Amino acid sequence: MPKREPKPLKRRRRSRAYTAEERENELTNLAYDLVEQRLRDGTATAAETVHFLKLGSSREKLERELMRQKKELEAAKTENLTSQKNAGDLYAEAIRAFARYSGNEDEDDDDDEEY
Repeated sequence: MPKREPKPLKRRRRSRAYTAEERENELTNLAYDLVEQRLRDGTATAAETVHFLKLGSSREKLERELMRQKKELEAAKTENLTSQKNAGDLYAEAIRAFARYSGNEDEDDDDDEEY
């Protein structure tokens, strides 16, 4: 297949990146744009072509889905631990309240009383 002359990339005016993360995203987007243009022109290297073929493979999609599910599982575990802690705090407060109502006040609760 004969190679075609690459077309010059259209430069889009983008706002200036203020953080390192924004700058990284900006450069990544530029690299994707460049490789996309090369793929369209037929001038992409074998490595560039293979990279995007792998991204579209079913195995890659399954791996991304697995990573997404693991992330959701970790978030659920964190939420569960937080709710268990909150439940423990509620039980402790309920026990203190029952003790106050029954007349068995702790010495620690003296600072709660108004004089």
